[in-house]
Amino acid sequence: MTPASGRQNIDPRNANRRRDKNPWKVVVITLVTLGVVALLAVFGYVTYLYASLPKVDRLADYRPPIVSQVFGDDGSLVGEFYLERRIVVPVEKIPRKLIQAFVAAEDSNFYQHKGLDYLGIARAAVKNLLSMRKKEGASTITQQVAKSMLLTSEKSFARKFKEAILATRMEKMLSKDDILYIYLNQIYLGGGAYGVQVAAETYFGKNVEQLSLAEMAMLAGLPKAPNSYSPIKHLDRARERQAYVLERMVREGYVTQAEADHARATPIVVRSMKKVNSEQSAYFLEHIRIKLEETYGMDRLYKEGLKIYTTMNAEMQKGAFDAVVNGLKNVDKRQGFRGAVKYLGETEVDNFSKKVEDGIDTASLKQGSTYQGVVTAVDPAKGDATVRVGDRTGTISRKNMAWAGKVQLVNAWGKQEGKGKTLPLGSVVFVSVLTPDVNKQGAIFALDQEPEAQAAVVALDPLTGAVKAMVGGYDFRRSQFNRAVQAKRNPGSAFKPIIYAAALDKGLTAATTFDDSPVEYEGGGDKAWKPKNYDNIYRGIVTMREALTNSINVVSVKILEQIGVGAAIDYAKKLGITSPLAANLTLALGSSSVTPLELTSAYAVFASGGYRTTPYFITKVEDADGKILEETAPPVIPTFTNQSTATLTNADLPPATGAVPGGGAVPAIAPETAYIITNLMESVVTSGTGQRARALGRPVAGKTGTTNDMKDAWFVGYVPQLVAGVWVGYDQERSLGAGGSGGQAAAPIWTEFMQRALAGIPVKNFTQPADITFATINVRTGRLAREGSPGAIQECFVAGTEPTAYDGEQDIPAAEENASDSDGLPEWVRAGRLPRRSESR
Repeated sequence: MTPASGRQNIDPRNANRRRDKNPWKVVVITLVTLGVVALLAVFGYVTYLYASLPKVDRLADYRPPIVSQVFGDDGSLVGEFYLERRIVVPVEKIPRKLIQAFVAAEDSNFYQHKGLDYLGIARAAVKNLLSMRKKEGASTITQQVAKSMLLTSEKSFARKFKEAILATRMEKMLSKDDILYIYLNQIYLGGGAYGVQVAAETYFGKNVEQLSLAEMAMLAGLPKAPNSYSPIKHLDRARERQAYVLERMVREGYVTQAEADHARATPIVVRSMKKVNSEQSAYFLEHIRIKLEETYGMDRLYKEGLKIYTTMNAEMQKGAFDAVVNGLKNVDKRQGFRGAVKYLGETEVDNFSKKVEDGIDTASLKQGSTYQGVVTAVDPAKGDATVRVGDRTGTISRKNMAWAGKVQLVNAWGKQEGKGKTLPLGSVVFVSVLTPDVNKQGAIFALDQEPEAQAAVVALDPLTGAVKAMVGGYDFRRSQFNRAVQAKRNPGSAFKPIIYAAALDKGLTAATTFDDSPVEYEGGGDKAWKPKNYDNIYRGIVTMREALTNSINVVSVKILEQIGVGAAIDYAKKLGITSPLAANLTLALGSSSVTPLELTSAYAVFASGGYRTTPYFITKVEDADGKILEETAPPVIPTFTNQSTATLTNADLPPATGAVPGGGAVPAIAPETAYIITNLMESVVTSGTGQRARALGRPVAGKTGTTNDMKDAWFVGYVPQLVAGVWVGYDQERSLGAGGSGGQAAAPIWTEFMQRALAGIPVKNFTQPADITFATINVRTGRLAREGSPGAIQECFVAGTEPTAYDGEQDIPAAEENASDSDGLPEWVRAGRLPRRSESR
């Protein structure tokens, strides 16, 4: 083999192939390719983000959800509807120092950056990296506005990227003041307050322009953690945050050190400017809310700042609420103490108390309010118990739990077995505040309990139908069922005035006599019906006045039997009763269910002199720009004196049955009938079952009602200017027990309410129509009596219907009779108009 033969032949193509397989080249190409793809992806993603971004120009016309306000009959604010409680104020009205406080605390470079604070971003990144957790954010005020107004609250890179883009766009389109205007009106500052105006009201009871530097700095410290730095709940933490804000303001040159020191030393008075008490007005507001939502929709009602003017009188509404609370507690306490709500172990007290504290929105407990507390210590010898309410403590003395009877205090944890009521440690009880706590210590409590019974109050102007106050239960938070308009319950004897008024229009008089003696009626089955008097006393011959004054059941049934059930039902409809009524004699005893509003409206016909109106709640609705959306004019009822009889001038009156279209007023019964039934019900108050109402010290007409086994208690009554009805009972029907009659359970609530409602309203007598006359009669015979005769009284009559003979003499036939049709009703009653003088005799 020659040397040449040992060489290998090298193919140039193979050498090139080996060079092409250089791994670095492959890596470079791959990286370049991936980079191009990534850039294309990023470009596409950015393009997509830009395309999906909301438009910033809509912020130029900033219209956030604002409060719809509800006003009472005097123009005062009585309620609000909102999703976010916010009152927008122009930036010019916001103090410059307040703006500077927020800027110093939240975005010190606000006036220098163009939407993004790059220095702040770098600083935050370093701090977060060093601490290995997110310790500091770097969102500018502009970014916060972008997030709040244009984006969702999701936590993602995409959202942060969008936020940054939008912030830069906003800075190009809006001025710094425009951005601050949106920010300071939009921001949530705790306590249900959106924006600086509502926050100023919520924490300090002031308008924003009235804030001190100390208060401004405290507000500016809230955005970081509104609940943690709340002055109401955590004043010490709020002061620490306030100091930080003041320090930042000094550093930025907004205030001097001396100003900051003075602000730090300024006492903070936490005081809410509570414009409305939604608790006391809740049922009234909910009733109109339902109607408004049906008419205008949710968005318009909750977001567009409607102005709703109502018939509510704020003082009357508060009086009705207080009367229901006080009255139900009195009814409940007569049934005795039911014991602790529940029993906690020692380790459960802190968690329970924290939940209670979270529900307290005031710096100290409210005097007169009721809270749940836990018994944490007892002194059986002294009879005192220490009770913890949230983070606060107070004591109940033996005297302040005396109503509960013999309650044994036990110095041991957990429920105690055995007879009688015991209060061991850990007992959860209701307490009412007699003396509020100071620094969460030293409150004086009284043992209390939440009533199980319910009540309703409704009051209206008898001349217009305007509802002045309405309470539908003890606590709206516990039950939204509005018993004033939704609960149909038997009215018992409170229905009797309707029967008696029908009888007067049928020709009977207040002096007509009936035999109050037991009677028996055949029933549909084998059993006969024997109506009984409430007191089981039978008085023999009595007049209609005496029968109504003493609420005599047997006579009421006999009156209904005489005039006919059908006539009484028709009459009730004329007064505005729309619920179905039983077509039998039990109707005389109030066996058919009606609502409190329904029955009170029927009594309003008597109070108004015979006119029926439709109860209404809303007088006017305006939009945020003042445009009237709806308006209800109150009906005009002709007035009359004892020298004249009223006549209507408007033609084509609606029929005198059912509801009155358009809230108008129509004559339902004769003014003479209305006056006589009023006069009869005055006797109920002066000497009958409604004597508690005498405490008003003015002319009052009214009637009690109590159903079988005291399941329902009623009192409906009126003065010339106001009519009110009260119902008391259990939702699931059962006896109210001792003191559960209309005179004992309902009349005290009615009286307390009317005393409050009529304060400042002049005393007025019921107007006597011209055709009313008085005659001296013998109450045992109903005939004329000589002056000074034993048992003689002055009785009122429609002129021409008074008795014409003395005892032992024969009556003289009336010279003139009422024109009537085959149904026995006078023609003017059937026609639904007032009588002419000749017809009323």
